[in-house]
Amino acid sequence: MNKKPNPELTDADNPEWTDEMFRQAVRLTDLPAALQTKLRRGRGPQKAPRKVSTTIRLSPEVVGYFQASGEGWQARIDAALKDWVAQHA
Repeated sequence: MNKKPNPELTDADNPEWTDEMFRQAVRLTDLPAALQTKLRRGRGPQKAPRKVSTTIRLSPEVVGYFQASGEGWQARIDAALKDWVAQHA
C-alpha cells in the first residue's frame, strides 16, 4: 500500500488504510466472544413481508410502458397486479 491516494476519491470520514493500520488489525476470531457475537449479528426481522423472487414473461408493450415511467417500474407492475387481484378476488 505505498501508492498515493487520489485526492478526488479521498473520503475524510473513511480514509484509506495505512500499512500501520493493517499491522494493528485484529482478526474477528481473536476478539472476545461477546464482541464477536455482537459484530456477527445479522439483520433484524423484516418490517414488511418479503417478496417472492420469480421469473415472469411479459409482453414488450407492458414492460416498455412501465419502464418508460422511470425507476420503480417493477414495483408499479407489482402494484398493478395487486390491484387486479383485489378487484377479482
